[in-house]
Amino acid sequence: MAVFKTSLANGFCGFYVAKAGSELYNKASQVVIVRSDKRTAITMVSDYRGEFKDFALVVPVPEVLKREQINVADRALVDRIDAFTAPRLVEYFDPDPCNPPPRSGVKLGAGSQSIGGQGKAGNEKVYGVTVEASYTVGEYDISILAAKESLGLERFLIDEGYRLPDGASKALTPYIKQGMKFFVAKVNLKEQSRTGYRYLRPIQFAFESSKYMLPLRLGMLNASGAQDLIVYAISREGRVETTNYQTVKVPTDKELPLFVKAEFSQFYLAMLETSYKKEGKKAVFLEYASNMSWCDPCAVDPLSPEELRKLGVFWLEEPGTTVTRSKGRVFVPKRSQTSPAFVTRLHVRYDESNFAEDLFFQETGDQKSFQGRYVVRHPWSGKTDCELGKQYEAGLPSQMEERAKNLAGLTGWNVKDVYKKIGQKLPKNMKTKWYERIFK
Repeated sequence: MAVFKTSLANGFCGFYVAKAGSELYNKASQVVIVRSDKRTAITMVSDYRGEFKDFALVVPVPEVLKREQINVADRALVDRIDAFTAPRLVEYFDPDPCNPPPRSGVKLGAGSQSIGGQGKAGNEKVYGVTVEASYTVGEYDISILAAKESLGLERFLIDEGYRLPDGASKALTPYIKQGMKFFVAKVNLKEQSRTGYRYLRPIQFAFESSKYMLPLRLGMLNASGAQDLIVYAISREGRVETTNYQTVKVPTDKELPLFVKAEFSQFYLAMLETSYKKEGKKAVFLEYASNMSWCDPCAVDPLSPEELRKLGVFWLEEPGTTVTRSKGRVFVPKRSQTSPAFVTRLHVRYDESNFAEDLFFQETGDQKSFQGRYVVRHPWSGKTDCELGKQYEAGLPSQMEERAKNLAGLTGWNVKDVYKKIGQKLPKNMKTKWYERIFK
């Protein structure tokens, strides 16, 4: 998938406090990919910045798409699934050690609530390019192209007003050899003005293919550096992973110093960069995996069956309807959601030197939940004049030291600098009690 320019112009329980969503990255694309058996639905959000008249999207697809297979999606749905799956920070407040809460099997901190152009006929003959279909869908003019060779396709697109980056012909070659078609979208400025939107809405299309993949290589053509891609893979049976690259879980369930609450974005970016150095730049990171019907903790409410259907989850039948299945006709009662959806969030930071292949996926039967989750705790600052209070106070220095080392290990930051920052953020009365013991 690639965004090209045209030459038409010059040029658990806890208090949820922060998340590392897609807006964290300067250059990030988002793709929702829904798949069951051979049927695939893809919703693409581009990070394109510029004049609408300069926008053009080229995506290899396995077949000539019909008009009913193409749609313009609501960006709010992608924002919802991004917020639902984003790595998050939660905070706890230590209770009064002299008056501890009743022991009920609930972990410390429980009780807090979650918040959260038609092609020119002459060009077709000269360049071996055929316009198989053309549609206007929402604010986009869409063509489905077939090509015999990459240089001809490149020249055809240039004649049609596209300004292709260097290396386009080489990047297009593998897809032509596979017999793939090319989904090409440009903005229809007249239709765009009617929408009233100041941004480009996501493009959504569905098809059938034996290959479970995303064409990553074209996206590198106009990349000025490393690009972030966030994939939200929705499946029927369980977690999705890459088959041609290593899928690695991000570090999770770490307690960190309290000041990270105000610097969560900086922390997460540094942690991700350190993780790439440790695991190798060809790693694909798993940031979230869970059945969409529930979450613990929830940053936002799970997506409803209606929202999931709009993202292409085609196996969720409308409640109150009768559907035909292999064993006969079945009535789906109201408030029923058959075959719940499992969502996997994968984070890819790619460039031409490290990701030479497209991303290929497989659905596993793993239904275990996973999330990037980080914890900060507010120490008790009241009286500690009981025996339990003295024990609590005596244990604080070692806890603070462990959290500082956790942060330094995850980010590569100097642990002494972390210690100093902890001290700067502590109330004066806390320093007099145990701060000096950390730094002595």
